[in-house]
Amino acid sequence: MKKSALLFAAGLAAGVLPTLALADDGLAYNIGAVSDYRYRGISQSKLEPALQGGIDWTKGPFYLGTWASTIKWIDDAAKAAGSSGHAGAEWDLYGGYRGEIVKDVTYDVGALAYVYIDGRNAFHPIGLADPDTGEFYGSVSYGVYTAKLSVSATNLFGIPNSKGSQYYDFSATYDLGDGYSLAPDLAYQNITGHFYQDQGLRDPSYVEYSLTAGKDFGKGISASLAFVGTSAHKEDYQTSNGKFTGRNGAVVGIKYTF
Repeated sequence: MKKSALLFAAGLAAGVLPTLALADDGLAYNIGAVSDYRYRGISQSKLEPALQGGIDWTKGPFYLGTWASTIKWIDDAAKAAGSSGHAGAEWDLYGGYRGEIVKDVTYDVGALAYVYIDGRNAFHPIGLADPDTGEFYGSVSYGVYTAKLSVSATNLFGIPNSKGSQYYDFSATYDLGDGYSLAPDLAYQNITGHFYQDQGLRDPSYVEYSLTAGKDFGKGISASLAFVGTSAHKEDYQTSNGKFTGRNGAVVGIKYTF
C-alpha cells in the first residue's frame, strides 16, 4: 500500500457532527458515547468507540458552541508513516446565525474550526499540512428537509493544497411520534487541489450516505442507531492495520443533554 494513500485514510476527519441544542436561549450541555465516531462517513476512531461532549449557547438568532471527541486517526496516520505523534482528541469551536426567510423556510450560516492539539507535530514530519481545519457553512431548510454547503477556508484535515474543498449535504428528519425519528442523509465530499495527482493516486473525493433512527427517552436522554456507508476506495481510506474506515457499518450512540 502506498504511504500517501494511507494518509488520506486517516487525513479526512465524518458520522456525527456536533448536535446543537438550540431550542432556547442560554446554555445547554451534552455528553455521550458512540460505538464508532464516523465523520462524513469515515471513521475517526479506528472503528472503535469514542467519548464525546459539548456546550452550546444561544441568544435569539445567534449561537456559539464547543464540542470534543476522542479520536485515533492522527496517531494512526503517523504510525503508518513510521513517525510518532499524539493527538488523541478533536476540539470543535463554532458559531453562527439562524433566521427565517419566509414561512417554513429557514437558513443557518456560520463558521466551524476543528482543532487537534499537537496534530501538526504528528503531521509535519510525514509531509502533511496542519490538520487543524476551518470551514464556513450555510444551509437552507424547508420543513423537514435541509440542504447544506460547507467550504474549507484552510487545507482540509492535513491534505496539502486542499483549501476550498466542498462538502454538499442533503438530509431530512422525520418525526415518527412517541419520541422516534428517522433521518436519511446523502452527501458528497469534494477534495480540491492536486496533491493526490502528484502522488499518483486517484481522486479521493467520495459520496457518503446514512440512515439514522433516533429515540428520545425524555429527561435529556436519547439514543441513535445509524447505518453508514461511502463510495470511498479502501486503498485510500485505511487504518495502519488495513481496515477500511469508510466501510458500510452500524453506529450506536447514546447522549445526555442537560
